[in-house]
Amino acid sequence: MRIFNLLSVLGFVALLGLSACSKFGDLDTNTVYSPSGNITVQFELSANGTPSYNVSFNGKNVIKPSSMGFDFKDQPSMNSGFEIIDKNISHFEENWEMQWGEQREVENNFNQLVVNLREKESPNRALNIYFKAYDDGIGFRYEFPEQDGVDSVIIMDENTQFDLTGDHTAWWIPGDWEIYEHLYNETKVSEIDALQFVNHENLAQTYIPENAVNTPVTMRTEDGTHLSFHEANLTDYAGMTLKIDTDNLSMTSELVGSDLQGYKVKRELPFKTPWRTIQISEDAPGLIESKLIVNLNEPNKVGDVSWFTPMKYVGIWWEMHAGVSTWDMASGKHGATTENTKRYIDFAAENGFGGVLVEGWNTGWERWIGFPDREGVFDFITPYPDYDLEEVVRYANEKGVQMIMHHETSAAPRTYDLQMDTAYALMNRLGIHSVKTGYVGPLLPTGEYHHGQWMVNHYRRAIVKGAKYQVAINAHEPIKDTGLRRTYPNAIAREGLRGQEFNAWAADGGNPPNHLPTVAFTRMLAGPIDFTPGIFNIKLDGYNKPNNQVNTTLAQQLALYVVIYSPIQMAADLPENYEANDPPLQFIRDVGVDWEQTKVLDGQIGDFVTIARQERGTGNWFLGSITNEESRTVTISFDFLEPGTEYIAKIYKDGKDAHWDNNPLSIDITETELNSNSSMNFELAPGGGLAISMFPKN
Repeated sequence: MRIFNLLSVLGFVALLGLSACSKFGDLDTNTVYSPSGNITVQFELSANGTPSYNVSFNGKNVIKPSSMGFDFKDQPSMNSGFEIIDKNISHFEENWEMQWGEQREVENNFNQLVVNLREKESPNRALNIYFKAYDDGIGFRYEFPEQDGVDSVIIMDENTQFDLTGDHTAWWIPGDWEIYEHLYNETKVSEIDALQFVNHENLAQTYIPENAVNTPVTMRTEDGTHLSFHEANLTDYAGMTLKIDTDNLSMTSELVGSDLQGYKVKRELPFKTPWRTIQISEDAPGLIESKLIVNLNEPNKVGDVSWFTPMKYVGIWWEMHAGVSTWDMASGKHGATTENTKRYIDFAAENGFGGVLVEGWNTGWERWIGFPDREGVFDFITPYPDYDLEEVVRYANEKGVQMIMHHETSAAPRTYDLQMDTAYALMNRLGIHSVKTGYVGPLLPTGEYHHGQWMVNHYRRAIVKGAKYQVAINAHEPIKDTGLRRTYPNAIAREGLRGQEFNAWAADGGNPPNHLPTVAFTRMLAGPIDFTPGIFNIKLDGYNKPNNQVNTTLAQQLALYVVIYSPIQMAADLPENYEANDPPLQFIRDVGVDWEQTKVLDGQIGDFVTIARQERGTGNWFLGSITNEESRTVTISFDFLEPGTEYIAKIYKDGKDAHWDNNPLSIDITETELNSNSSMNFELAPGGGLAISMFPKN
């Protein structure tokens, strides 16, 4: 690790009367540069002491001067009247290793400007602002230091502005305080209208109070520069949406509030806010390769988490969405029986899958959603009478398969808080090291929201307590990912998007073909996704679902194991559907889940994306390419392969007559040899995909 702090050097230069300027920044102009100099951040105080910043990329302004400040309860606002008390520029550089991830080694290299402000007039409050400039974007945050006369603040609004330089093309979902499960919209910034989605037909809860968007929100400028706005290290604070000014082409932070508390954030001093982030790239693939979000989080606090194993898993889940079985026992179609679970365990063991998830195993499912009295309904210890938890675990251990726990809270987190220690202790005793949590439904207590400070702290408690009991958390209906997996590597994945299950029952027919080529450049920038790919029964034949299907080809379902990143990947379909179509299943058997390195080869937001990943420990490479409803030719250069090594490549591609709707199961499987000099063209069908496994010949 190398850390360089230029404060003393710059101070000495200033004493000599010279310009306090270096390759890292310029104190005279309150400017910090990224390490390569491609990105510049400049801080300014206006004549009335209003703080603002602006950002340039490759010599062009991408964020115009944008104001910063706060409104409080029972205190004056902090929006103007400041003077600069001190400032410094420093450089930091390190390489750190992901215990699991898209790549093993991450470069964390930035220059930082810290500006210390104080109000000129009483009460003379202090505020520090940190700016970090990376080659792939910027982050900035506020610090409220200890100060006389103020021991805490109640934030009513954070007024961080992002003043855009044009009417960019934007890919966005509404600034919903309850869910992220919306389809992405592609419009100009001036055309964003989030309020049209107030009455969401497919969900049990939604709340959209402003014309705002959730983050990450991704944009493309007229000259092709790509920007994505998000936040990092969301800790003891409300989630941030971005309120849209369609006339002035500007966005302002709009924190998720609490009707119960009547404020956005309450904190004791001192504290730091989450980072406000802008990822910046010359092209769309550069956004995916960016590690800005994880780099802006603190180093590992948990230590070694080798008790968690990245894996592919199967489970009792899709059959409920397909209508084959139910979560509750009273229906007479209970899916989570001992016998049925053993069937999935056998299938996992036979096909080399590491785990089995079981939903509906515990009592309480008869009153889990839509009931106002859900507190205390779920028991996270007691199984239904037809599910022998101890026997299931014994049988799984005998077969070399790990069980994955499921805890659905029905959005009654106080009940979960009361049982968390006992539930995680049970998991620890049984050797179950990961849990899928769920928070479906309107939140209890009424007046709190899924994305507010109160729930942000609940989700964090689950992660911290999980680490104590060696439990990894895969949260559904979560707070959005903000890179916390660096600090708590037992935060393995989360949902936080419109997932595969919408294809099984959504009234609008499910996710359209452009959904996932958009997700790769929006939601996936935040972190790992538990999307549950691998549906082979594309048309849902035999399930009495005439208005629903999966809107991709079979080849795309395979490609998703590479394109959509997660350290856990579900083979989501029923065992019988895989057994009836075994050849394509081989790709799922083979594909890795933990990666040495990742290469984003090509892509355009909402159109297509091609990604190659090298598996840790094997040297095997896997490639996935997906497209929207348009057919297209993709040219793959295999120059990412190890020079001088021959690879056996198994290619799973759309058949000549494949089509996501008319003929989704048409697939061609071929084998060839490749090396780093190889290049090939492939035809992707409408809604189609391409999956390739590449094994070193020796």
